[in-house]
Amino acid sequence: MKEFYICDCIRHENKVITSTFVVVSKQIKPKKTGEPYLSLVLGDRSGHLEAKMWDNVEEVLNAFDQDDFLKIKGLLNKYKNRFQITIHKLRKLGEAEIEYSDYLPKTTKNIDELWQTLNDLVATFQNPHLKALVQAFISDPQIASAYRNAPAAKSLHHAYIGGLLDHVVSLFRSCDLICRNYPQVNRDLLLTGAFLHDIGKIHELTYNRSFSYSTRGQLLGHMIIELEMLQEKLALVPGFPEELKTLVEHLIISHHGEYEFGSPKLPMFAEALMLHYLDDLDSKMEAMRAHFEREAELESPWTSYNASLGRPLLNSAKFLAPKAASGGNQASAEETIPANEACVESEAQSEPQEEAPLLPGLKA
Repeated sequence: MKEFYICDCIRHENKVITSTFVVVSKQIKPKKTGEPYLSLVLGDRSGHLEAKMWDNVEEVLNAFDQDDFLKIKGLLNKYKNRFQITIHKLRKLGEAEIEYSDYLPKTTKNIDELWQTLNDLVATFQNPHLKALVQAFISDPQIASAYRNAPAAKSLHHAYIGGLLDHVVSLFRSCDLICRNYPQVNRDLLLTGAFLHDIGKIHELTYNRSFSYSTRGQLLGHMIIELEMLQEKLALVPGFPEELKTLVEHLIISHHGEYEFGSPKLPMFAEALMLHYLDDLDSKMEAMRAHFEREAELESPWTSYNASLGRPLLNSAKFLAPKAASGGNQASAEETIPANEACVESEAQSEPQEEAPLLPGLKA
């Protein structure tokens, strides 16, 4: 088992560490001199970490690929509040050295309990056609197994094993609750949309070593895959109303809510609009929770810049917590707000300088 995880960075700042990681991405880039350097994103079950290798690069350029596992020795430091590692040495791990559970994050919740909650809510459907449709998916062993294990996204939210199920159960609960305040909303239709809106992720994403896109997922996207899956299951539900089918299809293709976010259509009826906003809310709340968890050991209530939300975040619980007594003057909260910037450096800026060889690091 690994002794160092990416979440431990704060305790090892400015130290040389040796640990193992999965290669999430690998790029070979030129220095100003034209010589190559390695730009990697490393991962383990606690997060991602950027890494650069500047010296002796030719010796290792072809020694490994994306999704391989490496043992790395390097200097861990910070630049603009982000951790990064400058690699001194690396080698590819043999299969016998790999403990896969060290590298893929997994939900801390009980998968069996989440699955049972999902089934219990589907059992309350009043519409026989929608109930039969969703149960046709649930009773498919291959789909059920994948639904219980798949992440909900590559990196932005619920990006862990069991993330899709965790996200959908959370969404089911929100939908069930808010329908009580809007009696004009068709609860069964809304919940059907919640169940199906990301089901294509089981084919769009791969998650054996690191989270990435399958070729089919890259070319088609999860919404097209979902429409294909829907047609297959509708064939098992005789007499499914054509009008209801059209509404379910619209729920799938409109749930991203905006054209620029990949929706070919905007939500055009109440259940579709509600699905979009509740899905977006659940995704953003999870992105916030995960960011606070990653930076729990920081003293400041302000986090670093969150790329997916486009802003730094204030941990209100930490902000309101009683402050420890101090003999010195306390800086005001306003003085500790991080810069509202994406912290993206050009390649020229990111190359090591003699006085400050620091590089951008940990990404959300």
